[in-house]
Amino acid sequence: MAEEKTILLTQEAYTKMKDELAHREGEYRDEITERIATARAEGDLSENGGYQAAREEQGKNEGRINELIVKLRNAKILKAPKAGVVGNGSVVTLELAGNDMVYVLGSRDIAVATTYDVISPESPIGSAIMGAKTGDTVSYHAPNGKEISVHIKDSQPLK
Repeated sequence: MAEEKTILLTQEAYTKMKDELAHREGEYRDEITERIATARAEGDLSENGGYQAAREEQGKNEGRINELIVKLRNAKILKAPKAGVVGNGSVVTLELAGNDMVYVLGSRDIAVATTYDVISPESPIGSAIMGAKTGDTVSYHAPNGKEISVHIKDSQPLK
């Protein structure tokens, strides 16, 4: 069995995942079951597109339910990083190639709670900026081998 990895989430992301799980286990599951029953009542299931589509949606829903259960079971709520220091859950303003860009540093699961693009701490740029401070310039090696410098203009905790 594969080792389950700790998922770092903000409180808001954790709450949104719990809400999604409740919706999928309750109201949405009931809606799909009702669509399957309606389609089944139409007869001849082998040529019933509505039945096939509802069964496929049921499978996707159950898969997402299982995924959410595992993620929530392994979730750890991030402590907000201090302003000015880049860490998991930071909203970081970076100057890269003369352009300002705003990202959240953290797992893709944090994305449910923000409109910002997310940078993984394990990515080349993510590992380079982790622990840096506002005003620092750091370098990292891009996948194409080029060394790229990035200036940290601001870092605030994700709210």
